[in-house]
Amino acid sequence: MKIVALLAVALLIAVLAVVLAYLRQRNISIWLRSYLRQDWKPEAPAPGLKHVMFCFVDHYEPGWQQPTYEVECARVARWRRDYPALCASHRDGDGRPPVHSFFYPEEEYRPEHLDALVEMCRMGLGEIEIHLHHDKDTEAGLREKLQRFTQLLVDRHGALPTDPATGQPRWSFIHGNWALDNSHPHGTGCGVNNELQVLREEGCYADFTFPAAPDPCQTSTINKIYYATDDAHAPKSHDTGERVRVGGRPVGDLMLIQGPLGFMWKHRKFGLLPRIENSDVRTSNPPTPSRVDAWVETGIHVQGRPEWIFVKVHTHGTQERDMDTLLGDPMHQAFTHLETRYNDGREWKLHYVSAREMYNIVKAAEAGLSGDPHQYRDHVIPRPAYAAAA
Repeated sequence: MKIVALLAVALLIAVLAVVLAYLRQRNISIWLRSYLRQDWKPEAPAPGLKHVMFCFVDHYEPGWQQPTYEVECARVARWRRDYPALCASHRDGDGRPPVHSFFYPEEEYRPEHLDALVEMCRMGLGEIEIHLHHDKDTEAGLREKLQRFTQLLVDRHGALPTDPATGQPRWSFIHGNWALDNSHPHGTGCGVNNELQVLREEGCYADFTFPAAPDPCQTSTINKIYYATDDAHAPKSHDTGERVRVGGRPVGDLMLIQGPLGFMWKHRKFGLLPRIENSDVRTSNPPTPSRVDAWVETGIHVQGRPEWIFVKVHTHGTQERDMDTLLGDPMHQAFTHLETRYNDGREWKLHYVSAREMYNIVKAAEAGLSGDPHQYRDHVIPRPAYAAAA
């Protein structure tokens, strides 16, 4: 009996060692406490008709891994050809097709690539936002990049809206390599401790970077829509913040709109450890109906408006290994599931929204507006003009 007990203890220690190693390797300890609290959940079930805002944001990088120019063009051409075909048979509860938010990297700008995306935007299938990879940068360098690129997108492509009073471009943001506000623990991938403040001053209205798990840049705050206040002398000021709520007001420097983060309990590593659900859509983690259900069940919402559920997922759309998933049958099946399970008109209504439209609907909820969120797609930030190619 003593030997059996010792073996049981040894087995338990081995299992705990594996679990602890997994938690460290995947940086789960950063956000595990928040997940266990489940403090983003509403206190009571949402009454009446529930609305699902589905937003697909894309770290859209034609120059991924520095390919030849021909490869860049082939990546963009496939999206221009196949994405309209994918969307042709899909509509939400407002009669709108799916809309893809292309967060285009400043450092990979080519006018011909943007022209192809603008064509899809003019068809109502996409919108263009700002993506940026930078390292060891300065505040002045960051401002120069943002000012030049955003103004170029306005002047050359009509791809961003502008403030009617000041003419300043307005846009949302995804940080390359997840390192928003110099948040990588090794100090790589950014360099600017007051990045939130700079983004706001240069026209950014919301950040869509997170979740970033298992990357160490992941925040401890999860599954929330919140405002972050910048500490200009410290990194990762967005790790915590104040939730956006009905009847509230803007605080701090920047709104963050997060996608679902948790565990995939039905998909386990070694048959024991649940894999991370981080809203990332790719061939190795396709958008199955069970994942779609988990995204909706997470219930991300503006505090006080639980019947409006915000589902934001992300991808890296120009990587060849994932295009068959993003532009083929797996995504077709995901849209079909959304349209059948979450668009019956009695319990659910589905809305395909861009990043800009999602922000506008969040602001409408904050302002205390109610009813059908479809009417608030352009509530604060207008739709860009999208100029024809020169």
